[in-house]
Amino acid sequence: MEISVELTLTPLHDNYEPAIISFIKTLRASGLRVLENPLSTQVYGDYYEVMALLTAEIKNVFEMLDNGVIFIKIVKSDRRDYEPHF
Repeated sequence: MEISVELTLTPLHDNYEPAIISFIKTLRASGLRVLENPLSTQVYGDYYEVMALLTAEIKNVFEMLDNGVIFIKIVKSDRRDYEPHF
């Protein structure tokens, strides 16, 4: 089953950039399709591959942060080619 995941990582302290950069670089290196914009990062792929990656990497990035929040949206389908029709 293919899924699309949107992630927004919000550290709740200063000096947060190293953790975010590390998190995004690890996602990029995963071999999954990863798209970024200034507000969020999207990951596309097989459910089990994406969720295994996120389980490990969310734990890793939380260990790098004093405090933080991650917002996750999961859609059951590959939405990487979505274009609005209005």
